[in-house]
Amino acid sequence: MSNSLLINATSYEVRIALLENSNLVEFYLERPSERGLVGNIYRGRVVRVLPGMQAAFVDIGLERTGFLYVDDVHILTQEMQNKLLNNDCERSCCSDNSPMESLHNNRGIGIDQLLTEGQELMVQICKEPIGTKGARLTCHISLPCRNLVFMPMTDHIGISRKIENEDVRQRLRDEIESLRPQEAGFIVRTVAAENASREDLEADMEFLLLLWGDIQDMSETALVPSLVYEDLDITLRAVRDLLNPEINQVIIDEPGTFEKILRFVKTFVPEMTEKVVLYDNEKPLFDSFGLEVEINKALDKKVWLRSGGYIIIETTEALTVIDVNTGRYVGKSDLEETIFKTNMEAVKEIAYQLRLRNIGGIIIIDFIDMEDENHREAVFSAMQEAVKKDKSRINILKLSEFGLVQMTRKRNRDNLTRSLCEPCPYCAGEALVKSRRTICYDIFRKVSRDAKKMNGGNITLKVHPEVADLMLKEEAITTESLEKDINKQIAIVPCKELHIEKYVITWEE
Repeated sequence: MSNSLLINATSYEVRIALLENSNLVEFYLERPSERGLVGNIYRGRVVRVLPGMQAAFVDIGLERTGFLYVDDVHILTQEMQNKLLNNDCERSCCSDNSPMESLHNNRGIGIDQLLTEGQELMVQICKEPIGTKGARLTCHISLPCRNLVFMPMTDHIGISRKIENEDVRQRLRDEIESLRPQEAGFIVRTVAAENASREDLEADMEFLLLLWGDIQDMSETALVPSLVYEDLDITLRAVRDLLNPEINQVIIDEPGTFEKILRFVKTFVPEMTEKVVLYDNEKPLFDSFGLEVEINKALDKKVWLRSGGYIIIETTEALTVIDVNTGRYVGKSDLEETIFKTNMEAVKEIAYQLRLRNIGGIIIIDFIDMEDENHREAVFSAMQEAVKKDKSRINILKLSEFGLVQMTRKRNRDNLTRSLCEPCPYCAGEALVKSRRTICYDIFRKVSRDAKKMNGGNITLKVHPEVADLMLKEEAITTESLEKDINKQIAIVPCKELHIEKYVITWEE
């Protein structure tokens, strides 16, 4: 079975799918109008300091101000540093924390001692704006490359926990220690670095140090607030973060994107150049791999298990709740065994759905009650094992006496439902429908797919008025571009009788 990275790129949307054993396990989406912000570096201005929350709001030029916690501030006067060092010396007999750790954590200093309104500082987005919340910011800048992450604000060497061989960990630590400049922090970031040579590490380090120098120079002359450095686009980030020896192919369906990725791979991982392939087939890339159906299924609340049981996934503002049910599965003769088998099957599906849908934050799983303590332990162990392939940081607590598992999964960006859907206008936001833009792009893809099979010269699209408005205004250029590509005229007809997700395509003779 093959592992593949598929990249479907158009002018209006980029979609990336990671396949393991030919199964969709991760899905990424970026639209030019909604481009991700994590990793971007800004010159910002403090607009409000909140001692009661030990945080500050920082204007970085976005629609909403960013949120900066006290532990993410890296601004200390010499007087403050001396105070911390003196405090640490007094507590050294009863504390294992070093002065460096205290400086990094700003322990003992309030946010109002570190920041003042109107103060200018350089910050990086570490968490996307989600819902009504602004971006999470940090002053502890980090710059990732293929094998390393550079942390200019720390003097630390770290090794990814996914690299388990102690001899390899020590070799990498020694290599970094011998190569890095004084007081420059680096983390070996991926399993791919396990086989990295000294030359590979040195090349990454040189690139990152030069990049940091450029960022510092740009920051000194940048207006406030303004963007200083923009991270790689989603296609190059995906190749940087996901391409490893286990990936058999990177398949791209757009020539320009293919050439860009090929240049990137030749520069950073030339030994994998042959894995980058341009897709050349009339059938759309995602259709060839059956992914359109899988993506739509990932928006459903109910997920069926092979046994006949099912899980329900409900996401709220504060947390996600997953309920396990036996459904049509009745087992053979033993009720406890039926419940245990359903829970064990649900464990694998839940781990898969969390990763595919990018569900983060607090997660509560309501397994079917089990009386056998050995069964409870087995389900907990299976859950720990099932999430090992997930790159996000996960913490899991043991089953409670009510049969609940509490866990957290690090959330850096919107989940799949938030990315593809918007609050339903028919039920005051109590449920979700596909967003107008998602429906619009579904129509574009269907028209593009069917155009070669139809002989007519004109196309009439009957759509909901809100979708029509989007097509005729914000997506007018895209609509015109599609007409040129298929060499047919498109007439857009608003139809208020249609549900917002429904549309009618008529191919005229």
